[in-house]
Amino acid sequence: MTDIPTPSEEKAASTSLGDLLSEVTRDVSTLMRQEVALAKAELSQTAKAAGKGAGLLGGAAVTGHFALLFLTIAGWWALGYLIGNAWSGLVVAVIYGIIAAVLYSKGRKALAAAEGAPQTIETVKEIPETLKRNEENR
Repeated sequence: MTDIPTPSEEKAASTSLGDLLSEVTRDVSTLMRQEVALAKAELSQTAKAAGKGAGLLGGAAVTGHFALLFLTIAGWWALGYLIGNAWSGLVVAVIYGIIAAVLYSKGRKALAAAEGAPQTIETVKEIPETLKRNEENR
């Protein structure tokens, strides 16, 4: 039984190393361009979906704002029957003031607790020292 070389083996035997490397480089370059094109297409599709979702959330926020507005007016009107119109407006305003103060306090605490990127900052601070050591060792 004789060994019959495969087409790939024949090509490898008859092609120079430079040509093979050139072919591999071209194939890798083509593969990278295709991967970049695929990533662009996927990101574009994701961005469109995210934009649609953001638009819907914006619409929900506006609608929720109107619902809160009309609930406030209804509450103000109902309180108007109990304690008078002027005082009911003041009561609703005080309630919203208390809610705003609580939200402000919690938001301020949350911002104060945010640390940013402490590990990255520490690593970046080490770069100049690391470079200095390398220059001294030369």
